[in-house]
Amino acid sequence: MTIQAPIFGPYTFGETEREAMDRDGHFVFPELLMPLARERLTESLDFIESIRPNAVEGHEPNRFSAEFDAYLESLIGHPQMLALARKVLGEEIRYDHCVALNRPGGNQGTRWHSHGYGEEDPNLGFIRIFFYVNGFEADDGGLKAVPGSHLFRDREIRAPTDEELKSGWMAGKTHPVTGEPLKIEGLSVPPGTVILMWTHAAHGVNPRQDDSETRWTVVYAYRNPGLPSRARWISEAFEKRAIPGAEGLLRLY
Repeated sequence: MTIQAPIFGPYTFGETEREAMDRDGHFVFPELLMPLARERLTESLDFIESIRPNAVEGHEPNRFSAEFDAYLESLIGHPQMLALARKVLGEEIRYDHCVALNRPGGNQGTRWHSHGYGEEDPNLGFIRIFFYVNGFEADDGGLKAVPGSHLFRDREIRAPTDEELKSGWMAGKTHPVTGEPLKIEGLSVPPGTVILMWTHAAHGVNPRQDDSETRWTVVYAYRNPGLPSRARWISEAFEKRAIPGAEGLLRLY
């Protein structure tokens, strides 16, 4: 059996950390990625960018990233990846998707949005695990979130700007746990950071500055089985692949 090189350094995700994630909707592990993992991820994500111009509609490299790169595929069933996912979701999990979120200089970022899963059954969880290989500053391709927004379990949060989110969906809302008015949190993180996020959390991305290098990012999503997933991007052929460590994780249920 091949032993995979570690992708994460030491970390703690116990009751305190889980409480913070459940309160805020996301949790940040600064500099968690190992140097070799960062190097390999950069190579893989650069490759994904290089083949995007030749994409076949419906099977784009950025949306089905693990299907186009062996290293990205290998991380689906990596013991450390699955251990982290199970710390949040419990033992019974499924892989949902692997998406490259690279942002070159001048990229305009992403509007505010949320995702959905398990509105019918709140016992079903869905998390995204973001790898920010070379990090970001808040005003340069930075992730932003609204702590507590995930607790509304609203999969239709949408807004093109911070101002419109504040005057629209956020207006008059308070955090269900703290009772404080909802507010936007702009994040800045160092290279190698990993961020966990519940699927219903409102989040967006600020534009990347014109003279900045590409922000290399990939997200892996896992969920508890039980319902269809609108975000699930797995081709029929890939679902049948035998990926070491990921046995049984690629099927829907």
